[in-house]
Amino acid sequence: MSEKLLELKDISVRYGGREILRDISFGIDAGEIAVLIGANGAGKTTLLKTANGGVKPASGEVLLDGKPIIKMRRREIAKRVAVVAQENETKFPVSVEEFVLAGRFAHSSAFGWETEEDELAAVREMKACGLMEFRGRSMNELSGGERQRVVLARALAAETGLLMLDEPTANLDLSHQALMFRLIREKCETRGLGALVITHDLNLAAAFADKIILVGGGRMIALGRPSEVLSAENLQSVYGIDVLIDENPSNGKIRVTTVYN
Repeated sequence: MSEKLLELKDISVRYGGREILRDISFGIDAGEIAVLIGANGAGKTTLLKTANGGVKPASGEVLLDGKPIIKMRRREIAKRVAVVAQENETKFPVSVEEFVLAGRFAHSSAFGWETEEDELAAVREMKACGLMEFRGRSMNELSGGERQRVVLARALAAETGLLMLDEPTANLDLSHQALMFRLIREKCETRGLGALVITHDLNLAAAFADKIILVGGGRMIALGRPSEVLSAENLQSVYGIDVLIDENPSNGKIRVTTVYN
């Protein structure tokens, strides 16, 4: 059995004496999309930051390619994990192409010059994200949705084994939300990547996730396939709402509809 790309073992996190996360354990294999869902304030972003080494757990262990992440340098982590953070500030006086190329920094030489391989990777991912018409445009001139696509292109150009994305479909219209998740799925299948994705869209999670991690109050409420996790009982316990669960006739996936009384 091959080692998991990422493994969290009994992770607990505390801030200022307050427990944010408690006893969370899960792993991600090559080719797998794990989607993290939960209400606002449930600890999702903190969990993602802990998984990429940005937050040190109070207890437990994070393993990246079987190695404790706490023993790895940031550059070593950057070669293995590409992060799209929720709070990305992407309004910079640089072009789209320059911004995407910056995602290759972990592969750069001591002199910091871009190689032909770097240029090819950047162009490939700009094409994949539908950005070639914007490649020379300043980041300051883009809409929020366009910038979000550029951030994904930069993460993909890094050619890491793991993607970690905090609400990657924020500010995107319906067509580009689907494009975003299809791209992630394609990269996982063709490159053997793993992905950890936070989203509030339960139907996108149902359509694209191999596994769903449902958190509430800093604890893992459920872990498993979408059909196992997205139950009316689980969602009521975390979100405090009634939902109707049925099957999407177009793809056979679980479908979640909020019941408004």
